[in-house]
Formats: sequence, structure tokens, C-alpha cells
Amino acid sequence: MHEPIFSLEVFPPKRDAPVGTIYDTLDGLEGLMPDFISVTYGTGKQSDRTATARIARTIHTEYGIPSVAHLTAQYADKEIVDQALDMFDRAGVAAVLPLRGDSVEGRTPAGVFDHASDLVAYIHAKRPDMTIFGACYPETHPEAASPQADLDNLKIKVDAGASHLISQLFYDNDYFTDFLGRARGTGIDVPIEAGIMPITNASQVRHMSEVCAASIPPAVNTILDRWGDDRTSLREAGIIYASQQIADLVSQGVDGIHLYSMNQAGVTRRIWHNVRHLFKVRQASSSMLSL
Repeated sequence: MHEPIFSLEVFPPKRDAPVGTIYDTLDGLEGLMPDFISVTYGTGKQSDRTATARIARTIHTEYGIPSVAHLTAQYADKEIVDQALDMFDRAGVAAVLPLRGDSVEGRTPAGVFDHASDLVAYIHAKRPDMTIFGACYPETHPEAASPQADLDNLKIKVDAGASHLISQLFYDNDYFTDFLGRARGTGIDVPIEAGIMPITNASQVRHMSEVCAASIPPAVNTILDRWGDDRTSLREAGIIYASQQIADLVSQGVDGIHLYSMNQAGVTRRIWHNVRHLFKVRQASSSMLSL
């Protein structure tokens, strides 16, 4: 186990992509030994549950790395959640990350779990031994009434059973450190990992920043303007920028780094190579991450 924590996110292949692409990604990550790998969930269809459980099981059983399964709330009722939890049990998944999930045009929310905190509370009651993660927004959830209201809602999520938080992406570390101070001031004392998404695609950065309400600082805008049409150079600059972000955060005593790999094993390996000596290896304890 690392100190601070080092973890990754992967996602199931798109429906029109070969299933084997995820295993190519996992093979490419072999040897990094993160503290855990989280697996995204999609919008909650049966195929999403199956794919997430299958990949989480593979990570756990074949690669020997603890897995965290995402689970979205917006279109789920209790029966769907119970089915997903049963799948995760059979897959040997000991931790879950409940999320509200993205809205899908043409679909009507189930109206059972309107907020991620509702799903956290339900899972905590049904599976008291399951580790529950939660998401947070360093620059405030885009639908929150105010930054403090967002933190108050986050406190509800933690009080409902979330024992570990992972932040959405950000490109300005000052936003994260400010958020962390305000979170602690609100009484949120669980570990909070900083979510880092490497810059490898200009349109993707702008889209994800809009979706996640993450600002693009001048330094990143300069990178995008200079190399936005040059994927190779942008990738190299993105690896450097992410590595610098991580080094700065670790120097400030961050609880952990959660790297959004975007299934790009090569980029992930390069970043880890740059920062690996900043992470101490320590004996796993009986903490929430001994999954």
C-alpha cells in the first residue's frame, strides 16, 4: 500500500469496441500495483452491471489489485441496486462508489435515489461491511446552490456511510487545497483523494471541464492553444503537467492521488514513472483500503 494512496480509474469498452481492449489496458498497467482500481458503470443497464462486475473481478482475481465498482443511482430502483450488489458480491468486490450518474436524454429517472447520498445510505444499510466511496467537486457541483451548500450535501453523504472520497478532475491545485480546507472545516474528516485527468485530447479536456465544472487555468489554455492539433506533443505536455500537479499535491500532504487513466496505459505508466518515488510503500493495515 502506498502513502499517500495511489489509485486508478478504468472504464468498460464502448459498446462498439472489442471487449478485449480493456484487458489490453489492464495488461499495460501490470506492475504499477495501485492501491485500488475503480471501474465505471455507465447508465445502469443490465449490460453495464455485468461489464463492471466482470472487469472488477478480473482486476481482483487475475491482477491481485483491489477493485472498486461504480454504481449509478439516477435510473435505479432498489431491485436494480440489489442485483448489482449481488453481482459485486459474486465478483469479490468489497467496495463501491455510488454516484448519481449522468442524465440520459429520453430516459426518466426512477425517482428512488435522487441523490448519491440516498444510494450511499441504502447500501450502507444493506451491506454494512462494504466499503463505500463518494465523489466530490473541488470547484463545487454545478447544480449546488452555493459552495457551502455543496459541502453540506457532501457531509450528508459522509454521514450516510461514505468513508473515502475521490474528487472530480481539476487543473488548478489551488482549488483543491482550498476545497480541502473548507471540507475539513465542515467536519468532513475522511480521506479525500485528488482526481487527476491527464491532458491528452483538447476537445476532451474542454468537454470534461464543462461537465465537471472544472476551470481551465491560463497555463492549460496555453498548452491547448499551442498543441491542441498536435496529439503527440499535447500528450507529452499533458504527462508533464499531470506529473507536476501530482508532485505539488504530494508535497502538500494530500491523502491520495486518483488518476483517471482514460484506459490509456502508456500515459498512465509514464506519469507513474515520473512520480513513483514520491509515494512510500507501507504495510497494508486494517483500514478501509485493505479490501
